[in-house]
Amino acid sequence: MRLGPCPRLLVPVLCVLLCLPAPAAAAVLAAPAAAPAALAAPAGDDTAFDGHSGGPSDTPSVGAEVARLYEQAAQASRRYEEGRREAKEQRAKALRLERLLIHARDDIEILRGDVGRVARAQYRAGGGGIAYTAKLLLADDPQELMDGHRLAWQAELAVSRTLARAERAERMLVEDERRASAAWLDLDARTEQLASLKQAITARLEDARWKLQGQADRSVSAGRCAGAVRLDEQAPPTTRPWVTPVEEYELSAGFGGEGARWKSRHTGQDFAVDIGTPVRAVGQGRVVSVSCGGGFGIEVVIAHPDGYYSQYAHLAGVMVDQGERVRTGQWIGQAGTTGNSSGPHLHFEVRLTPHLGSGIDPGPWMRERGAGF
Repeated sequence: MRLGPCPRLLVPVLCVLLCLPAPAAAAVLAAPAAAPAALAAPAGDDTAFDGHSGGPSDTPSVGAEVARLYEQAAQASRRYEEGRREAKEQRAKALRLERLLIHARDDIEILRGDVGRVARAQYRAGGGGIAYTAKLLLADDPQELMDGHRLAWQAELAVSRTLARAERAERMLVEDERRASAAWLDLDARTEQLASLKQAITARLEDARWKLQGQADRSVSAGRCAGAVRLDEQAPPTTRPWVTPVEEYELSAGFGGEGARWKSRHTGQDFAVDIGTPVRAVGQGRVVSVSCGGGFGIEVVIAHPDGYYSQYAHLAGVMVDQGERVRTGQWIGQAGTTGNSSGPHLHFEVRLTPHLGSGIDPGPWMRERGAGF
């Protein structure tokens, strides 16, 4: 039976009065239309899906975990290298003090021999136990005897004083060598602990990296980028106007190279880095696109004030959103191996427009700005 407008309005009121559940709103109101799906970019090498939409809910947390572990691993490596260097320096100091101690003890033995020789000479000059006063009375030249005795006494005193100073120096060397050896052994033990810590963090980082890469691959396959990873702590700001896109790297494929993985020539510069390595904006600018899919996998394109554009591709995660303004050196993503990639690396381009095909050689361009690689 169909209800007219008035009875339809009375139904909820009667339900409330009678403590009955009201009919579902979906039964009365029409369901909203579904949101349109993102448009896919044309297939082809080094092309990208255009559009930044939400992905798996746990991807940002994995990306943040990778970034955190990356920083912990870097700090552990620095502390390990510092400890190893300090231990090496203390060991060298201890060995140097040990050598000085050996020389000092040799010198002391020589001085002790000199004291003995002076004493024996005085004894021989003593006349077999005759008193010194008697020797003066019997001497042909008492003044000569007195002078000889005074010189012998002065020589013995000088050698004795030198010996005392040498023995004090020996005691100081013994204490310094003991402290240096203790510091060396302590630093060795601490360095071993740091090595274990570094190894544990590296193992956890490796697991997290591949988890991040797996989620990135799923995002690329679905053509939907995950949300930007937001970190509480970032790299310290730089005063330089331009920097390299990654801090530590090895250069691999260069601009203009030929290879089976490219339809024509290589359009940028590749930096061989680990999955999860922070990728930073080479200069200040605005993010014009964050994309997933195609040959570039996950990529970010930034417009710079001088009219040029920089592109960062094959990422495993992003840390910025489209339209966001970024400063020089700011972390904008994490390196990976998404898209048409044979291994973990960052593909970096400098372009005249935001689009593929307008790239120029990034090497000279970066060198002109004081950030050559």
